Amino acid sequence: MALAPRLDIRQTQALVMTPQLQQAIKLLAASNLELESFIAEALEANPLLDTAAPAEPGEAERQETAPPASEEATADALMLAGAGEGDAPLDLAAVDRDWDTGDGSGPGRADAEWGAAAGGSGDALELSDWEQRRAAEVTLAEHLEAQVGVLTRDPRAAAIARHIIGLLDEAGYLSTPIEEVAEDLGVALDEAEAGLALVQALEPAGVGARSLAECLAIQAREADRYDPCMATLIANLEALARGEIERLKRLCRVDAEDFAEMLRELRSYDPRPGLAFASAASPAVVPDILVTANAAGGWDIALNEETLPRLIVNRGYYLELNRGATNKESQAWLKEKLADAHWLIRALDQRQKTILKTTAEIVRQQDGFFRRGVCELRPLTLREVAEAIGMHESTVSRVTSNKYLWCERGTFELKYFFTSGVASADGEGASSAAIKARIKALIEAETAKNILSDQQLAEMLQKEGFDLARRTVAKYREAIGLGSSAERRRAKKLAGIS
Repeated sequence: MALAPRLDIRQTQALVMTPQLQQAIKLLAASNLELESFIAEALEANPLLDTAAPAEPGEAERQETAPPASEEATADALMLAGAGEGDAPLDLAAVDRDWDTGDGSGPGRADAEWGAAAGGSGDALELSDWEQRRAAEVTLAEHLEAQVGVLTRDPRAAAIARHIIGLLDEAGYLSTPIEEVAEDLGVALDEAEAGLALVQALEPAGVGARSLAECLAIQAREADRYDPCMATLIANLEALARGEIERLKRLCRVDAEDFAEMLRELRSYDPRPGLAFASAASPAVVPDILVTANAAGGWDIALNEETLPRLIVNRGYYLELNRGATNKESQAWLKEKLADAHWLIRALDQRQKTILKTTAEIVRQQDGFFRRGVCELRPLTLREVAEAIGMHESTVSRVTSNKYLWCERGTFELKYFFTSGVASADGEGASSAAIKARIKALIEAETAKNILSDQQLAEMLQKEGFDLARRTVAKYREAIGLGSSAERRRAKKLAGIS
């Protein structure tokens, strides 16, 4: 049978992302500060939009959870205030639903709360703490100064070291000559050099260096790899950059295999150790959600209205413009602006309700953290929260992006409460953040004569019900910036801690 071109008519279904639906998705993922900027632009572009006074306590932008009496009682307490049946919500289900379910059942079904408004019709009218702050939220100077008191009890040496720390650039290098440092402080040169040596003994290894070669040499000494061969290689970095491999092998007096191992070691060092930390000009985090304890023993959850303007339709101005709209073009423009205003108000209202609903479930799941601290943080996934509130996992992911929660324990990103876990004796599992906090507590209780190895830490944690291997303990210890047992023993001896 010969092939020939032909025309067929077929009826198929396709997922169409309208501009308004795309905008609704962006609004859901935006923080309150980003939303404030968007609203300012919308107010300028649409004359029918106006701002209103913030909501009174008890209105729709607030939620309350009950004390954790039982699973069922707590779930019943998570009813969202002000979520009336007559609201016209936005349909993100078309984007987030798991289409493999066929019948639309499952977590994606309840995303239909996000309906008619996406079409734009105008028919109807919302660490602080502490143990686990991310390293990026701590400046290099803060991180280094916190270690100075551990390594020296001499206030004069500590003052010189802190002065040098203040002179380091973002990468952790000292560009000011040490002679100039001594002159500025009015101290002897050997005292200034001793202060620099103290800074170079701090973590991360390599800070306080005056050149790339010195930075790498400090890290090689810390790793106990600074032998004559490595010293020669680091002293000839320019030859290495030019690719003079054979010459370098002769200078270092090593064979090809040893030289390759030296190169692998050198490449594992960080040439800019200070960049792992935030710059001093990091902007302050403004929380989007406020969580406070209530008299009933539960939690009040509210949006931060200081950064969340409320929008209304200026009906008086609309009526005035409508009277003056004498031609079809004016009437069409006015209708379009009214529909846009209605859509935006509904989109914001549904965004607020979705954030509150998601946060209430997170607070319920992590109730132990809010009451007793990071040691009670339990493993939690986006899917668990999505299934509990009847939404799709991707919707929960958008809700928790770029959002910060304030509570009595500090300000935390919503993503902070989603952590991996390890097995525990009670079968519930333990959050990796809680494990790290326990490891830190055990290490802080050490003395110079009783330094715990990673194996000892693992055995102690296993006795407490945490199923951890030695390598897992080592990984968690390194993640929170704590040195090995040898490094901690040396630091405590230098500090004179018995």
